[in-house]
Amino acid sequence: MTVEQVKPGTTGPPGPELREPPLAGGGVPPLGHGWQLLRDPLAFMSQLRDHGDVVRLKLGPKTVYAVTTPELTGALALSPEYHIAGPLWESLEGLLGKKGVATANGPQHRRQRRTIQPAFRLDAIPAYGPIMEEEAHALTERWGAGGTIDCTSESFRVAVRIAARCLLRGEYMDERAERLCNALATVFRGMYRRMVVPLGPLYNLPLPANREFNRALADLHLLVDEIVAERRASGQKPDDLLTALLEAKDENGDPIGEQEIHDQVVAILTPGSETVASTIMWLLQALAEHPEHADRVRAEVESVTGGRPVAFEDVRKLRHTNNVVVETMRLRPAVWILTRRAVADTELGGYRIPAGADIVYSPFAIQRDPRSYADNLEFDPDRWLPERAKDVPKHAMHPFGVGNRKCPSDHFSMAQLSLITAALATAYRFEQVTGSDDTIRVGITLRPHNLLVKAVPR
Repeated sequence: MTVEQVKPGTTGPPGPELREPPLAGGGVPPLGHGWQLLRDPLAFMSQLRDHGDVVRLKLGPKTVYAVTTPELTGALALSPEYHIAGPLWESLEGLLGKKGVATANGPQHRRQRRTIQPAFRLDAIPAYGPIMEEEAHALTERWGAGGTIDCTSESFRVAVRIAARCLLRGEYMDERAERLCNALATVFRGMYRRMVVPLGPLYNLPLPANREFNRALADLHLLVDEIVAERRASGQKPDDLLTALLEAKDENGDPIGEQEIHDQVVAILTPGSETVASTIMWLLQALAEHPEHADRVRAEVESVTGGRPVAFEDVRKLRHTNNVVVETMRLRPAVWILTRRAVADTELGGYRIPAGADIVYSPFAIQRDPRSYADNLEFDPDRWLPERAKDVPKHAMHPFGVGNRKCPSDHFSMAQLSLITAALATAYRFEQVTGSDDTIRVGITLRPHNLLVKAVPR
């Protein structure tokens, strides 16, 4: 078998003539490419495809393989040769633990998916509709008082409240949403540093940044413990995801442990709220920057509703509104970097990948690649019309992942994002105000640094 005979995108046992991927330039000892991933990570990841389909990086002493094409990222995500692991997931273990659905592999992951999947079935989502409607319209009413809107705190509040009320049947959450917002900002920044500059024991030193990180992480776990304890104390068993977790059985038919319950609630409430809240922030930025599309959303909603308040049942008819959400996620994906680990010697696109190797890829870079998208940096929701979307390469746009690691809450998240966008664009025009900073803040997720807007009633 020659290198030329290896089909790009294939995975499998390596042949003797497979190549070693090229090494990216610009590494600086002892950090390797970690300094570039700290200084300007989005630009660094976006230019890697110029050097090859698979490129070697150095993060401290570790060699990491970066995959740069849609075809190979799809092959990576779908292949059983690669597990959820690597620098991203190691950095997240302090938050997500090792027993939740986000970080588990193999039989444990399949069992956990079976436990949580009923809450996210397509036919289960309409039951959450009234809550989503109530929260979306409460947001528009609250903003009617005028003044400057802090998009960070407001986006977190609505994301956490919807998740808590739909999945955990919680009526708490305003004060806790604020705690979650503040803690996650600190934790996700710290986890990103730990991922790209793996200095190990140095992060245990009692330095101010480490102490701040540890306090924020402890508060996140305390918040989750409070939610679980309150449910147990209530004695109630509503038909929700938390009840399913409290009554779930392991592979032996025994109740799952307290740590697994804790880690599963963390996975529901923290990364999910972080990514949805970040997307709401970017949607507000897009509505402010592109008022012509905000006007089209309003016109579409009114044509569907006849002037009544938009409802959950309208969402599937709001084609342009949904396309605005998708295009926002293309240009500003909340999850911009992902990692996997090879479980055996294998090959990817004709390159040798050794057992235990960590692989990294960037949805941000993939989704902005001019090889996949005409006018790649333009905000163009119409590119998702059926007649144009067929020209987008396979695997060039998977905002919720693909394969057995696809986010189970994809339909749930899209429904609330489209409903919130429809409600807000119908009620207001948005303008950024003095002091607003919509530049990208990079951590494990992407969000605006400090997005501040004024809601102008229509």
